[in-house]
Amino acid sequence: MKNVLITGASGGIGQAIMKEYLQNGDRVFAHYHSNDQSIKELSYAFPDAEVIPVQADLTNKEALQKIYQIAAKVDTLILNAGTSFIGLLTDMDDDHIDEMITLHVSSSVKLARHFSKWMVKQKRGSIIVVSSVWGDTGASCEVVYSTVKGGLNAFVKSFAKELGPSGIRVNAVAPGYIATNMNATLSDEEERELVGEIPLGRPGTPEEVAHVISFLDSEKSSYISGQVISVDGAWI
Repeated sequence: MKNVLITGASGGIGQAIMKEYLQNGDRVFAHYHSNDQSIKELSYAFPDAEVIPVQADLTNKEALQKIYQIAAKVDTLILNAGTSFIGLLTDMDDDHIDEMITLHVSSSVKLARHFSKWMVKQKRGSIIVVSSVWGDTGASCEVVYSTVKGGLNAFVKSFAKELGPSGIRVNAVAPGYIATNMNATLSDEEERELVGEIPLGRPGTPEEVAHVISFLDSEKSSYISGQVISVDGAWI
């Protein structure tokens, strides 16, 4: 049984990731920001599994200490928490930019630093980041989102080299257009245009992202580290 910490576990992709581990009988520390209803519902669906909800605002530096106390030892760390902003960079104020950088990058780096210490002692462990295709190619009207995801991609590649001698693997999954609440603001016409650009002709599902994460955390991928795997239907 693994101890798995998933940040952003209450969202669409987070829920799908939780299911993967609960089906395997792992203990899941399920982080959420403000609403744990979906986590509770998933716990009811797996009554024999152990789910420990962890409430924390990752834009608050002090909140990380709370996570450290509740999830003392973690075998797998999945950094999935995040928000997006669609609009011109000039429409964002300083506070919003700072919040996105703290949420996506600073908190992820600090969580990975903390939990990797125990992984190094055990000579095993896995860290997986949920990035985005925009972290590689960039996107107009999602400049800060692209920036933080690009930063996480660089973090994955560099930290994998640092932890490799200890037997710990670090990877990322970069989803394209996935059918989640984050993308629910698109109009029908906008969605049709977007899907028309995707060679597979449809959005991805949270489950398809979760399957790749499960693979990256398994022995089947034991020689894969420092990689950013796109899950985008050949879109980008």
